[in-house]
Amino acid sequence: MADRPTLEVEARAERGTRATRRLRREGVVPGVVYGGTGQEDAVSFKVDAHVLRHVLVDGSALIDLKVDGKTLPVIVKDRQLDPVRDELIHIDLLEVRLDEKIQTQVGVHLEGIEEAPGVKEGGVLEQVSHQLNIEALPTAIPEAINVDVSGMEIAATMHLSEVTAPEGVEFLDDLEETIIATVVVPTEVEEPEEIEAETELVGEEGEVAEGAEEGEASEEAPAEEAEGEES
Repeated sequence: MADRPTLEVEARAERGTRATRRLRREGVVPGVVYGGTGQEDAVSFKVDAHVLRHVLVDGSALIDLKVDGKTLPVIVKDRQLDPVRDELIHIDLLEVRLDEKIQTQVGVHLEGIEEAPGVKEGGVLEQVSHQLNIEALPTAIPEAINVDVSGMEIAATMHLSEVTAPEGVEFLDDLEETIIATVVVPTEVEEPEEIEAETELVGEEGEVAEGAEEGEASEEAPAEEAEGEES
């Protein structure tokens, strides 16, 4: 228990949109913790936004939730963010049994991107999968699946089958169909050369026009001199 963060919350009786908006203005995030048997065991709570953010930043998949004098092992089931300010405005937690495997999602973290030969040759490494579905005991759920891509060559594709699952974790996604990352070959752009050629052509046309204007001017000069002699 000491190895995972503890989140202390307060049970709430407030319901409805108006009440939740008031809580958010006060810097409090409303939430619900669901029991193992479903909706009937759900408990509504509220927690200080800064305290909640600190626990989530810790990165632990398993959290000890203290509510109504009880301590419950929970995982994050869902979180709702404000679409404009990107702030957490609601969170759902799920109570779990430590001796039973559960299915959940974890993030994918790529390591060694700059060391990849394909990147050094000018390729662009693109991460395709950002979340993976796994099954594990709550105590074995990792903060993230770390994937070493330092050996990827130019135009290479890494599938989930090339990734070793952490101890106690089983991947639920298709090993051969799930793509983790690719190294894309950069395309050559020839537009600048075309623009330069057009610029040179315009310059040549401009020089011809100036020459023509000088020729016209020289033809008009003798005519003016002839008029002077007649007078």
